[in-house]
Amino acid sequence: MDAKEISLDEKEVKPIVDLLNEYLANYHVHYQKLRGCHWNIKGNNFFTLHVKFEELYTEAQATIDEIAERVLTLGKPPHSRFEDYIRESTIKEVDTIGMKDFDMIDEILRDMSQLIALERELLLATDEADDDGTNDMVNRFMQFKEKTTWMLRSFANKK
Repeated sequence: MDAKEISLDEKEVKPIVDLLNEYLANYHVHYQKLRGCHWNIKGNNFFTLHVKFEELYTEAQATIDEIAERVLTLGKPPHSRFEDYIRESTIKEVDTIGMKDFDMIDEILRDMSQLIALERELLLATDEADDDGTNDMVNRFMQFKEKTTWMLRSFANKK
């Protein structure tokens, strides 16, 4: 299959697929960081953040699957090797063992900020290519992260 099968221009879809694979790579690193936070949270906020991190990594896992399936829908293969994820991701791995609870929140907020920036870039590219399917998907993911960012910042008593 290729993009013309869903009435999109192949040449216009190429940059979108490249961005989606970059987005996928970043999401995988973010997902693993969320898992690490979930596994390694300690302290007074354990019960609250343990549940929240699980909620976030479950959402991230579903998002990863949707991103990969969208790349396939556009007729291209999604990245599927950790080597590719680490090389292409601007989100960096961290060791969550011994990390303080609010430092974990700061890490997740940084990740979300980077993901939102990628989403805004994707929205521009999908708008130019008339790729409403990808645009709607990315917009939905961005709205979730914007709201989650607000909630985490409120929990951590940040402006």
